Amino acid sequence: MPEAGQTAKSFRATRHYILVRISKTGGDSATPKWVRGAGGVPYTEGEMPSLLIRHEERVLRLTLNRPEHKNALDEGLCRDLLEVLADAGKDRSVGAVLLDAEGPVFCAGLDLGNALLPEALDAELIHEKLFTFGLHYHKPIVAAVEGPCMGAGLGLLANAHVVLAAQGSQFGLTEIRYGSFPFVTFRPLALAMGERRTAELAMTGRLFSAPQAREYGLIHEVCPAFELEDRATHTAQHLATVAQESLRRGLDFVQKSREMSWQTAGILAAEMMTKTHRSGDYAEGIRAMRESRPAHWPSLDLK
Repeated sequence: MPEAGQTAKSFRATRHYILVRISKTGGDSATPKWVRGAGGVPYTEGEMPSLLIRHEERVLRLTLNRPEHKNALDEGLCRDLLEVLADAGKDRSVGAVLLDAEGPVFCAGLDLGNALLPEALDAELIHEKLFTFGLHYHKPIVAAVEGPCMGAGLGLLANAHVVLAAQGSQFGLTEIRYGSFPFVTFRPLALAMGERRTAELAMTGRLFSAPQAREYGLIHEVCPAFELEDRATHTAQHLATVAQESLRRGLDFVQKSREMSWQTAGILAAEMMTKTHRSGDYAEGIRAMRESRPAHWPSLDLK
């Protein structure tokens, strides 16, 4: 959240979330940490949004904020995640997304409170979109996990491009324990961990540790809890400031080539490499390397 002395200016709000842009200069130290609407009306403790959003420099931080429900994903939170991610994908001022959570539990999975109601079918369609979103996203998504992450929470991780977890975090595909199966998250999880491993975890519902999650391919790095936020933020900031045109084209290639034959993917690779090597970012990268200086990527010029 914004620190004392920072200015929080709201430029978007809904029932579930508030988007604030943080300024390091000016402002009143008494400015509310989270505000809503153009007038900057502060949220009361009892109506805090279930998704906190903070836009700092080129990183958009999304924080699951239902700690009293172990950050379980209800329909409203799923809708908001989808909407914010879609908006961020079109916003040139956002270079990377960082996903984390408030409270001791990262995510308990889907909120089962309305699981047996007729409108649950619509929720299932939302879940299908949410848990395959990262497979088609052209901006890097970083996830920082601390505490238990269960069921559909793993689907969020499988859709992130880089996942860091604190030591002591636990994971599990626990749907089988209440008579279900991770249908909507199975495909992205199988891409991350392999089909046989994902099926085994789904059938047994067993819990596994952060080192095991790294071994299986679900996460990339395990670190002490006190280092998690700094490492995740540094990773997101780095990804937000690399050559953006090359990064977007690279993610596009990863996604398109996934379903291609080796021959077709090779043709696409040659086409994309040619386009990349004709770009301003590539020319600047070569000049910077020859001149032993940091590159100033044209794709980061937002004017």
